[in-house]
Amino acid sequence: MSTKVAVVTGSNKGIGLAIVKALCQQFQGVVYLTSRDIGRGKETMDTLVSEGLKPMFHQLDINDLSSITAAAKYFKEKYGGVDILVNNAGIAFKGADTTPFAIQAEVTLKTNFFATRDMLTHFLPLIKPGGRVVNVSSFVGSRALNQCSPALQERFRSEDLSEEELAGLMERFVKETQKDEHKQGGWPETAYGVSKTGVTALSMILARRLSKERPGDKILLNACCPGWVRTDMAGTKAPKSPEEGAETPVYLALLPPDATQPHGRFVSDKEVQPW
Repeated sequence: MSTKVAVVTGSNKGIGLAIVKALCQQFQGVVYLTSRDIGRGKETMDTLVSEGLKPMFHQLDINDLSSITAAAKYFKEKYGGVDILVNNAGIAFKGADTTPFAIQAEVTLKTNFFATRDMLTHFLPLIKPGGRVVNVSSFVGSRALNQCSPALQERFRSEDLSEEELAGLMERFVKETQKDEHKQGGWPETAYGVSKTGVTALSMILARRLSKERPGDKILLNACCPGWVRTDMAGTKAPKSPEEGAETPVYLALLPPDATQPHGRFVSDKEVQPW
């Protein structure tokens, strides 16, 4: 039996760290904590080791393509692939941030959508049969979708939406914010929301592709909302602890081997949500 391996992006703090902790306790395999910053990542790993857990560490900055490809090469050579991938890394500007909206849009989509897409481009071929892929999205993405124009809503919900068309829509949003024309273009006033609409739609596209191209491999890929969680990103007023936020991502990462559903869904509180 080859060693099973789980990889969690952006996991040196917040929800990502809580996911690593839970997987260390529940997953029969090696769990990799990853972060941009090697120092902070190793410091967090040492803390977990002192708590009796046994994570491993690998540097991974999803905004750096060479970091993604180096990590993919490492997991392919060392383990022959990956059994669980949790794409958790993401950013959000605070509500009170005075950064111009066009810059917020460009920076937020660069990480939350385009860098997550890069991760999936390089890691999806590494997912072993029976593997699980969990993309941490948000209910804010569903809310943003409902605030889009009917034409945009139709495309985002369409079964024939391609990855290329979706990326084009995300690029269009960024371009239209730069000319302050996004409202006329049918977009809501939330860069974070649009980025997560993209993540959920991408998850559905890639799940359809897996079903078509690797039907016998029983890989399940889903997007999820962890809820509003007390983290550096979401602030202290949020109702959920990071551990509670990790529950749905971990549930999806550990779906039993014989499970066929959920797949290509948006899941919150362990329940499939309408899209």
